[in-house]
Amino acid sequence: MNLARTARLCGLLMLVLLAGCARSITSTPGDAPNLEKWTADVRARPAPPLEPLPVMQQFETFEYSAQGMRDPFTDAWANPQAGGSGLRPDPNRRKEPLEAFPLDALDMVGSIGNGGGLVALVMAPDKVTYRVRPGVYMGQSDGRVTGVFEDRIELIELVPDGAGGWLERPASIALEDQ
Repeated sequence: MNLARTARLCGLLMLVLLAGCARSITSTPGDAPNLEKWTADVRARPAPPLEPLPVMQQFETFEYSAQGMRDPFTDAWANPQAGGSGLRPDPNRRKEPLEAFPLDALDMVGSIGNGGGLVALVMAPDKVTYRVRPGVYMGQSDGRVTGVFEDRIELIELVPDGAGGWLERPASIALEDQ
């Protein structure tokens, strides 16, 4: 019974709320003049003032003149007075067989002789053993052999310095351990 009483009370409350909503939805003819008066008052108000424009900062002008400056499209490190002097590989020299391989691909496998007549034995990746004496070229960086010893070959390579010139770089190949 208590449940039936609660249900009736809720139904009555809902009816009262719906009646209140229906009353507020319907408008009376007397409400229209108040609305028109309110919109006229809002339109009659002056608009708020606009914020002033920001002040533009004046920049100092700069005139770029290239007279007396170097050309940006030429090599900055090149020395035009140097001419053709300095280190450089000989383009007319006949290439030797060991110059076809990089230096790290060559293995010293032994030496023959003694004293000043010492000759190194170098195995290339093509599994051919070559005889190497001082003055022979090997490696892909114009490496010239400067000394042959029982346990190593010393040479000097010519490498580009990145500025159009060439630098000498020492290198060596050690005897391969068996």
